[in-house]
Amino acid sequence: MSTVGVIDYGMGNLHSVAKALERVADGTRVVVSSDPKVLLRAQRLVLPGVGAIRDCMGELRRLGLDDVTRRAAEDRPLLGVCVGLQALMDFSAENDGTQCLGLVPGKVSFFADVLAPKLGTEHLKIPHMGWNQVHQVGEHPLWQGVTQDERFYFVHSYFVEPASADLVAATSSYGVT
Repeated sequence: MSTVGVIDYGMGNLHSVAKALERVADGTRVVVSSDPKVLLRAQRLVLPGVGAIRDCMGELRRLGLDDVTRRAAEDRPLLGVCVGLQALMDFSAENDGTQCLGLVPGKVSFFADVLAPKLGTEHLKIPHMGWNQVHQVGEHPLWQGVTQDERFYFVHSYFVEPASADLVAATSSYGVT
């Protein structure tokens, strides 16, 4: 039986993520753990998170889970959710700038810093809260059973800007794409 490890560093939507994985990955064992040995035995990992990136990175480092995440990313799939996605990038603008894990080349930007110069008088609320279409840009196992341009719910003030377009599995637009 395949195992998905959910990285528990004390900041996250752990129960929600674990339940969602159990629902969509029938026959897969889902374990929530902060134990490096347990996590490194999992065939796949999920890095969830709720809160600020500086706190996230601080807890990952304090618990030694930053190194575990880097090691695991060398040879198995790793999915970042919410602030967990920010943590995978090189750098986040949140908290006046935070160095992240550097597993995915690119940065995380604050909507207001990017939108204000582009929009002029048009106003988009930050944080962005609502349903948006997600456009898949290619084949990816993540999209199995998900239709093109399906709507997902977003709550965020920051967005990922990968260093290369080939790192992108899908896009959504909220003033920027």
